[in-house]
Amino acid sequence: MASAPQIEQIAERVERLLVRYGELQRTNALLSQQVDMLTHERDSLKSRLAAARARVDALLERLPIAS
Repeated sequence: MASAPQIEQIAERVERLLVRYGELQRTNALLSQQVDMLTHERDSLKSRLAAARARVDALLERLPIAS
């Protein structure tokens, strides 16, 4: 029964792999959440920037043309 220790070693490795897989799934879920949050923040900042640019353009149009 020399293969019994090998089977135990393989079983231990499989268990470690399953634990690591679970950890990676949780990490991936957290990273996906962060990407979603950052994407929302980026979109919000782009919108605010566009609004600010529109306000600046409107103010520039009101300035008299210098001769």
